Amino acid sequence: MTATEETKPARTRLISGPGMLLVWLYGVMVVGAVSRSAVQISTEFNKAPLAYSLSAVAGVVYGFITYSLVRGGETARRAALVCCAAELVGVLTVGTWTLVEPSAFPDATVWSDYGMGYLFIPVLLPLSAMYWLRKRARSAGSR
Repeated sequence: MTATEETKPARTRLISGPGMLLVWLYGVMVVGAVSRSAVQISTEFNKAPLAYSLSAVAGVVYGFITYSLVRGGETARRAALVCCAAELVGVLTVGTWTLVEPSAFPDATVWSDYGMGYLFIPVLLPLSAMYWLRKRARSAGSR
């Protein structure tokens, strides 16, 4: 081993156990949100530009979280945690907005009604991921 390898901490693996399920679920959400928004933006953007743009943003956020989980390491864990918190804020904001002012969204987004069209996965996923990521930080610290 070189001196550099000895001083580098090992990258924390984030996709073991329940983390693998999170990667799979986020991967499915990436495909769903990105493909849905791509079709809607390319075919009927003028119908509901805000809703379709928000679905595209959701897809990008899901993609970044998926990448961070696969990448692993403390920096990726923290980035994923921040993105999951932002995702949760987005889901709660858009979910509430769609209930309070439904006319603002002539068509649904991934986060409409707290993700009801996606079996509420958009609201449950960031909560589960944040719990897992915080748990991984504690277990990595105890090593």
